Amino acid sequence: MSDLSPDYQDHHERFVTRVRETGQVWGLKSDEGWAICESNEYEDTDVYPFWSDEAAAAAHCTDDWAGFVPTSLDLDLFIDTWLAGMSEDGVLVGTNWDEELMGLEVEPSDLAEELLIEEYEEEQDDEDDDDDADPDTNRRDRN
Repeated sequence: MSDLSPDYQDHHERFVTRVRETGQVWGLKSDEGWAICESNEYEDTDVYPFWSDEAAAAAHCTDDWAGFVPTSLDLDLFIDTWLAGMSEDGVLVGTNWDEELMGLEVEPSDLAEELLIEEYEEEQDDEDDDDDADPDTNRRDRN
């Protein structure tokens, strides 16, 4: 992943945050399969673009992708099946690309790690909040 633009990093971070919140990833699908394009950064490498919301995905259903429709994937399926398979196939993930189909191109395993780390951190925060809410919750009866 290269440093193309600070905006691209922001788009990527928004993708991770929003996908974690909604539990859905949006791609473009047609009768022939999912939208895929050549990498802007690496020769002989394909990229599957995904977005964090339907409207952003729908905005790309023009020109070569006019026959595609925004299609959602459950986050667990995306991580367990899609990202694992994409990693094996040697393709990259484009996250929240702009109108020019520019943005970060991420290794699938790196994206999976980011999404799972977010999940783990949220669970830890929830546990910490629960502990803070009632300090007597985990105290043994001393009587």
